[in-house]
Amino acid sequence: MKQTKEKKKSPFSWIFEFAGEKKIFYIFSVIFALIGAVCQVLPYYIIAQIIRKLLLGEVVFNAYMNDLWALAAAWVVRILCHGISTTLSHKATFSVLGNIRKRGLVKMERMALGDIQNRGSGELKNILVERIDSIETSLAHIIPECSGNVFVVICTLTYLFTIDWRMVLASLITFPLGLACFMLMMVGYEENYGRTVRATKNLNDTAVEYISGIEVIKVFGKAKSSYEKFVASAKEGAVAYIDWMRKCNVYFVIAINVMPATLLAVLPIGGILLKNGTLGSFDFILITILALGLISPIIQIMAYNDDIAKIGTIIDEVVSVIDAKEMLRPTTTQVEPKNHTIKFNDVHFSYTKDIEVLHGVSGEFKEGSVNALVGPSGGGKSTIAKLIASFWDVDQGKITIGDVDIRNLSLEEYYKTIAYVSQDNFLFDTTVRENIRMGNPSTSDEEVEQAARDCGCYDFIMNLQNGFDTIVGGGGSHLSGGEQQRISIARAMLKNAPIIILDEATAYTDPENEAIIQESVARLVKGKTLIVIAHRLSTIKDADQIIVINNGTIDHRGTHEDLLNKSKLYKDLWEAHIASKDCMKEGVTNA
Repeated sequence: MKQTKEKKKSPFSWIFEFAGEKKIFYIFSVIFALIGAVCQVLPYYIIAQIIRKLLLGEVVFNAYMNDLWALAAAWVVRILCHGISTTLSHKATFSVLGNIRKRGLVKMERMALGDIQNRGSGELKNILVERIDSIETSLAHIIPECSGNVFVVICTLTYLFTIDWRMVLASLITFPLGLACFMLMMVGYEENYGRTVRATKNLNDTAVEYISGIEVIKVFGKAKSSYEKFVASAKEGAVAYIDWMRKCNVYFVIAINVMPATLLAVLPIGGILLKNGTLGSFDFILITILALGLISPIIQIMAYNDDIAKIGTIIDEVVSVIDAKEMLRPTTTQVEPKNHTIKFNDVHFSYTKDIEVLHGVSGEFKEGSVNALVGPSGGGKSTIAKLIASFWDVDQGKITIGDVDIRNLSLEEYYKTIAYVSQDNFLFDTTVRENIRMGNPSTSDEEVEQAARDCGCYDFIMNLQNGFDTIVGGGGSHLSGGEQQRISIARAMLKNAPIIILDEATAYTDPENEAIIQESVARLVKGKTLIVIAHRLSTIKDADQIIVINNGTIDHRGTHEDLLNKSKLYKDLWEAHIASKDCMKEGVTNA
């Protein structure tokens, strides 16, 4: 049976879906905009009536009072309707923006953490914060104002047709020329608009890179080349817009001046018809007045073209997040694992479709054991750790905990069983105390401080300016790399998860503090399943099991002594490690 291709939703279909219950606000916003549109056209008719009375010789002021009151009422109602319409559309729009962000955050909870990291926090933040904010004004005005302007045009044309169809055609003579100019402006629109989007994104990325890397740039004397790169991106961003505007300027000037000039045809043609007696004088005046307000609403509608394209582009970016692939996990765990033994069964995995990283890996990490993953860089050690932590799902095979496939466990429950610490730690821009407490939000201040003592970082924290109440800065920028890692380890230990993964967690720690951390970790992980990735082999030589990973496969497994006898790769790694330690000692002695 042939599958039917699902029709792609339009941006405004998504917008009404995101509006949820507040979509009724958009509907009432349009209704008030239409009432306002009627009040916008009505004064033209009233003024025509006043002119007609003047031509008939009516000189009593009271004869015009009702007309004047009607003009005032139309103006007041139009202003009120515009205010109400705009208020309602803004409320609906704020709901749209809020629901987009909620949907995006819910989706991120269900996405593979690895996929989120691949996209980058900067990209996701840009889409869900800055890009979404940028459409607020346009979105709040387009729906009611476009609806009102379209209604004005339809009402005016309909009324003009009831008077004289020839004058309708006369009032529209300038429209085709203006429309042709607008169409010429649209030639190459997608290419030009795409260029500006790419240039703007490149400028934003370059600016962030330049500011974030300013320390490295200064230290390595790359200020000139880095600044030149930033200037080049800024220039390309400006040129993209300038080139586009230059292509459109002539057509825009012609269109914006010719289209509203309806009197160029209405006056002479109307004069001829009036002279021939086929058009009444009052109708001529009324048509002339209404023709003045006919084209302006059409121009306003066309002016929203760029905003509509912008909204469409940003909604597509949002949809790329909302429609991203999810991890297939149940909302609740149906079968509880009987223990915390981890097993790999013929696991294959690739980050991209073309290159497989793990090739049929099988193994076991027994509950309560200390396990180390070692091997050359790029061999697959961190990939194994991240698969256990559910950063991704395996392509083939399965990973089980307590003989239950981890894909049958809810993510919420599963993440409670895992504490993961990598060399690239992230601290939030809050106090040291709150960063540690994130491991277990229900803990008291005393328990947080005790966790810091147990992990050997209490003393250095107390030497900070405000102790545990010191603000660590964005990403922990106020602390050294080693200090960030030690706080991250304390946070992981406070979580008290039965499975702990340390992925080069002491990479930035000096040897003295590393020994303290190793001793602290050894005390804290008793009875837990510990998986350690380390390049300093001396730190893991007492592990219950050492697994040597090379080129996405298991080379050998066993204890330190076993591997020295069985694995040439492990022996080479060990000898290289010992040699480097000796060199460091010799260098310190000579110094």
